[in-house]
Amino acid sequence: MQNNSLVSISDFTKDEMLELLEDMKYFEANPNRRLLEGKVVATLFFEPSTRTRLSFETAVNRLGGRIIGFSDASTTSSSKGETLKDTIMMVNNYVDLIIMRHYLEGAARYASEVSRVPIINAGDGANQHPSQTMLDLYSIYKTQGTLRDLTITMVGDLKYGRTVHSLLMAMSYFNPKFNFVACDELKMPQEYKDFCDEHGIAYTETRDFSPEVINSSDIIYMTRVQRERFTDLMEYERVKNIYNLHNSMLDNSKDNVRILHPLPRVGEISQDVDSNPKAYYFQQAQNGLYARQAIICKVLGIDVKSLRENER
Repeated sequence: MQNNSLVSISDFTKDEMLELLEDMKYFEANPNRRLLEGKVVATLFFEPSTRTRLSFETAVNRLGGRIIGFSDASTTSSSKGETLKDTIMMVNNYVDLIIMRHYLEGAARYASEVSRVPIINAGDGANQHPSQTMLDLYSIYKTQGTLRDLTITMVGDLKYGRTVHSLLMAMSYFNPKFNFVACDELKMPQEYKDFCDEHGIAYTETRDFSPEVINSSDIIYMTRVQRERFTDLMEYERVKNIYNLHNSMLDNSKDNVRILHPLPRVGEISQDVDSNPKAYYFQQAQNGLYARQAIICKVLGIDVKSLRENER
């Protein structure tokens, strides 16, 4: 990782990701460890969030640290015209770590370049969401028993969906096959298809969320069409309800298939799916706590591996 910050999932090597999965397993069994005693962490959320912000803050609290920050940028000096650089430099005076979500792509990278303390990217526009990726990897590993040779179907907003962009890059180490299911307006950006080609990753691209696609999948990763990414609301209205998963659509799916979703959902997963054992999105959100505990320790240089080994 550059400057101990986590901006993109590519800041982690394959070995670091696998080590983090072991750390997540440790924190799932031992969530309350006072490893951040005396540490202060800032959560700077320039864009709305529920799960990411609350799970990061819970992670800090369960690790014995202290939290400062904001969840509404309109209450801060940025609403008066303060630059992102000035905000970061000012907050540097108070904390050991900054966790930041921002609506602009590249904002987290810029913050990491001007900050003296590590930055964790909690989502920057349509670009990256690396902590979500780690909880997604953990969810896939827990439900499939492996990360290798899986067929992963990504459905919905693949253009603006930063979670699918990060997950695609992380899974490149494990010989996946991807099905990209999206309308023309929201299809996977060319740069990520080029990434697949460069890394020998098989993928199909289709508009049709067909039984053949569903029944061949090990993971179905549903996404919300994000109204906040559209400048043309008429375009949003045209595409917002194209893909919907209903319980009956899973009748002939694999026994091991699991439905993931970064949440919040709007209408893309019917509530009749919730009681199906193949639905995993609420457990996936719970895994976010353990992922973020592991990531916080990683960027602060806390050796969880030694802790794990000493407690065996």
